Amino acid sequence: MSGRARLALCAVVATLCAAGALLPLVDPITWMFEAAVLLALMTGVGAAARRVPLAGPLTIGVQALALVPLMTLLFVRNEAILGLLPGPDALAEFGRLLQDGLRDAGQYAIPAPVTPGIRLLLISGVLVIGLSVDALAVTYRSAAPAGLPLLALYSVAAGLSQGGAGWLLFLIAAAGYLLLLLAEGRDRLSQWGRVFGGPGTGADRPGGGRGFAAGADGPASAPVRTGRRIGAMALGLAVVVPAVLPSLDGGLLGGSGNGTGPGSGGGTISAVNPLVSLQDSLNQPEDKEVLNYRTTASDTRDLYLRIVALDQFDGTTWKPSERTVTDVPERLPRPPGLSSAVDLTRINTSISTAGWYAQNWLPLPYPASKVDISGRWRFEPKGRTLVGDRGQNTHGLQYQVESLQVRPTSGQLAAAPAPPTNLLREYTKVPDSLPSVVRDTARRVTRGAPTTYAKAVKLQDWFAVNGGFSYNTDVRAGSGAEAIARFLRQKEGFCVHFSFSMAAMARTLGIPARVAVGFTPGTKQPDGTTSVGLKDAHAWPELYFQGIGWTRFEPTPSRGSIPDYAYPDTPGTTDPSNPDPAPSPSTAPSKDPSAAPSCGPEGQRSGSVPGCIALPTEAGTRPPESGSSPWAAAGIALGVVLVLLLPTAPLLWRLRTRSRRLADDGPDGDFTTGTLAAWRELLDTAWDFGILPDESLTPRKAAERIIRLGELQPEPAAAARRVAAAVEQVLYAPQPQPVSGLALDVHRVRAGLRDGATRVLRWRAQLAPRSVARLRWAWSARWAAWLLRCRNSRPVAAARRAAAALRPGRQGA
Repeated sequence: MSGRARLALCAVVATLCAAGALLPLVDPITWMFEAAVLLALMTGVGAAARRVPLAGPLTIGVQALALVPLMTLLFVRNEAILGLLPGPDALAEFGRLLQDGLRDAGQYAIPAPVTPGIRLLLISGVLVIGLSVDALAVTYRSAAPAGLPLLALYSVAAGLSQGGAGWLLFLIAAAGYLLLLLAEGRDRLSQWGRVFGGPGTGADRPGGGRGFAAGADGPASAPVRTGRRIGAMALGLAVVVPAVLPSLDGGLLGGSGNGTGPGSGGGTISAVNPLVSLQDSLNQPEDKEVLNYRTTASDTRDLYLRIVALDQFDGTTWKPSERTVTDVPERLPRPPGLSSAVDLTRINTSISTAGWYAQNWLPLPYPASKVDISGRWRFEPKGRTLVGDRGQNTHGLQYQVESLQVRPTSGQLAAAPAPPTNLLREYTKVPDSLPSVVRDTARRVTRGAPTTYAKAVKLQDWFAVNGGFSYNTDVRAGSGAEAIARFLRQKEGFCVHFSFSMAAMARTLGIPARVAVGFTPGTKQPDGTTSVGLKDAHAWPELYFQGIGWTRFEPTPSRGSIPDYAYPDTPGTTDPSNPDPAPSPSTAPSKDPSAAPSCGPEGQRSGSVPGCIALPTEAGTRPPESGSSPWAAAGIALGVVLVLLLPTAPLLWRLRTRSRRLADDGPDGDFTTGTLAAWRELLDTAWDFGILPDESLTPRKAAERIIRLGELQPEPAAAARRVAAAVEQVLYAPQPQPVSGLALDVHRVRAGLRDGATRVLRWRAQLAPRSVARLRWAWSARWAAWLLRCRNSRPVAAARRAAAALRPGRQGA
């Protein structure tokens, strides 16, 4: 197998090894086999193009062009011309698939189903990376920079994976890259003689001379050392980059963190939205059971399983505040603000979570008074939540919870005194950016309500009954300062809209409010257990009343159950001290927990099925107003690629220039042009290593200067003298004779300069070569010539206009 063929094969293997990091993201993995076949075909086309031979850019273009009918056949053959050629219909279908893929990638959880759109994104992404690796490593014979696209592919996969891509996939990707480096080193060394071995004799290579050993003192050791250093640097970047990117959740080899500090004393939990993983779970293509439980409660309508409270509102999002956490006490403290006058019932609940459900926050009935659970769990007193420490999550747990069922009356809520000043100050904060329509609407809706409780019920009644709102999961959640105002205007949304809006409006009225997220009670099973599925995910507002504590309200129509103390007031019963009015038929709670339709793939993806909700996105994110345009996404991707490739432009230009100059210096070609090109390459190579060219010197003197300043060893020095002698023969001999092997001599000189240079100089010569100045000079010369032509064309044009004016028949005009 030739050196290029070996390099091409290793480039395919390296790309597939890096693409392996994408396997945990989707299920099934059949797309990988399709990508491997297309990658192999593209590599074969490149090998054929290089044998023609074609120039580097043409080779890359032919490879990209060959992918067009293959991708057309694979994805849009029904719309294509003859099943292979993409026409207008096929291009439109490609755009639709791309748009669907971008939407699916944002909606589905990990592992996502391989929808046609996601399949297109995966295969095309692997092919683009494979084409980049093949171009750098095989076409331009420089495998080290090929690690950049491989690292980009792995980093994207690690960023999307929960907790990183895993150490095994990391080792596979790293092994693929190192294999590519070793293949390039073997190919380079094979051009010098023996690849491995001790000091050679004259028989080691044609033409006599000393062979090249793999030892530390031989010239062959330089590429090996370079490969080791580049490999070590690439592996270090692969470890460090996922650790510093905010979306990668703790780095490559670390577990997913929660923001909790180790130890048994204090610590904090950060303000990162803990519901991102739950949002991913909600977007699974099928309705799965999250947990099931048995309880001693006779009525489970109010047994909401609370995950976390979002108590910080900045006008853009609701999120949990940064709080201090402690060890889980034997018995949890009494809920804040709860007096002994309120009717309480103690219940016990045994909960089992599904093996696939991995949430850092523990679902609990509120308020829990005792939790019997094993593992590394911490207690956050303000929200009365349990959060996992050092990677602890809800994966396949069984735990017991003792909790309180609090049953206040409407009279107790109406007579609640003012809350403490510090609590009132913290939980009624609203940002200045909140649109005034939110405050004005809250005052208008609650006009005439005599108590805080009456205002809360009027708000709930307005959202759930008589405000004209409809439950629609097809409406995006929204997150900007105008999101609540837009919802109040359009009056369509799901639980996130209703709970967020009611909590914000309650705060503008001076009522302490926050948003709780968790699950509705679920559905009873024949065996006596209750099953809670993805469709039971829910968000609801909690309002604080002194003497009762944090109290649940239900503003979302057709979801959950309105508690007995919060039925909407009917005309003539605005006084909360009167007996509770009978609930209206539309809002009366049923005896069984509410159940929404099953969430199939289309329901989860489009939100067209009620109950298939999406929880709020992570703090600081802003979902787009509408579906992403495929052209906008393509433009952004192209811009990112250009930004990434810009620093490598000097390197690519030098690789292309060196390949063109040394392409043909044998007797079958134009040896005069080839000899002069090899000499220019030698001068530019020396320039890259800091030896400025001196045009006043003869070739022989210039070669001696390079030998002296570059401190070349005898063999590369002899190679430089041979190139100089060939140039002098071409320039001055009456009948110059062709000299073979000049390209190999230039490579020997370059290797000698690398051996004598410092590490910084070697990197400078590779990544930022000084001879790139020739490109700037060439463009300057072209620009000056163009300006000169423009200036010269003006007098000619004026003379032509004057001559035309003097023609017969024009004078009268």
